[in-house]
Amino acid sequence: MSAILAAAIGGAVGALALIALFVFLLWFCVFRRKNLSRTSETGSSDPSTQEGRNVAIELSMREARRFEMEELAQATKSFTNKSLIGIGKFGEVYKGLLQDGVLVAIKKRPGLPTQEFVNEVRYLSSIHHRNLVTLLGFCQESNTQFLVYEYVPNGSVSSHLYGAGGKVPGNRLEFRHRLAISIGAAKGLAHLHSLSPRLIHKDFKTANVLVDENFIAKVADAGVRNFLGREEVGTSSHIVADQIFLSPEVQEFKRFSEKSDVYAFGVFLLELVSGREASEPSPSSSTQTLVEWVMSNHSQIT
Repeated sequence: MSAILAAAIGGAVGALALIALFVFLLWFCVFRRKNLSRTSETGSSDPSTQEGRNVAIELSMREARRFEMEELAQATKSFTNKSLIGIGKFGEVYKGLLQDGVLVAIKKRPGLPTQEFVNEVRYLSSIHHRNLVTLLGFCQESNTQFLVYEYVPNGSVSSHLYGAGGKVPGNRLEFRHRLAISIGAAKGLAHLHSLSPRLIHKDFKTANVLVDENFIAKVADAGVRNFLGREEVGTSSHIVADQIFLSPEVQEFKRFSEKSDVYAFGVFLLELVSGREASEPSPSSSTQTLVEWVMSNHSQIT
């Protein structure tokens, strides 16, 4: 009886995830068609051109705020452990309170000051969307680099689904919240792909979808991999868990594209619908992850 129930649950989870993915792909295609009909500000439809990127950098020169290290230290009480809220690919993440009363998330890592870093920050800070976490500014001092983001108070979707790091039980999300989060995250990701040149997220995962006090989804860390090159920051357990979101062509050839982002979004939907980590064993198999189980049973589900 338990095996039949597990199979039924697994089938339902897989079917719902595939339906949700189909809805997203349909919406994504409509969105792309709408955006392709618009006239690009750069006058070019070539995604490889950097003209649009350079224009964005020039326009954002006044928008990207350059913070002083002293100001960030004061905001985080000298980067104490009490202010530490996580560790991501860029480095340590601190919660800070600026002098003007604005709450921020400050990412910190060792790094020599470079103009390339400044240009990348200015470009990313020029991107604004309701479903994207806004990059407010940066700091480069004492061989340390900082990224300053808006603070999103309700944490990541992963913490609500299965707890932070999978250790602490999360507050289960209602279905209406899951539906709204999936749509919001899709809109944020699609906005990145609609830019000219388009921006590939490269690190889309459940932990990088945050929710505010109204459970509005905000996609975080867009473009952060561009700062890292070949570096991979974080604990080994985090790196292994992240692999499940990488499409086969990324894992084999390191080729990121819109398609690899969409693949990661599909894994995110699977976690959102099932409430389980995709890297965990499936309900009906101890040897397959949830993703592997869905892929192996794809023909039966459809």
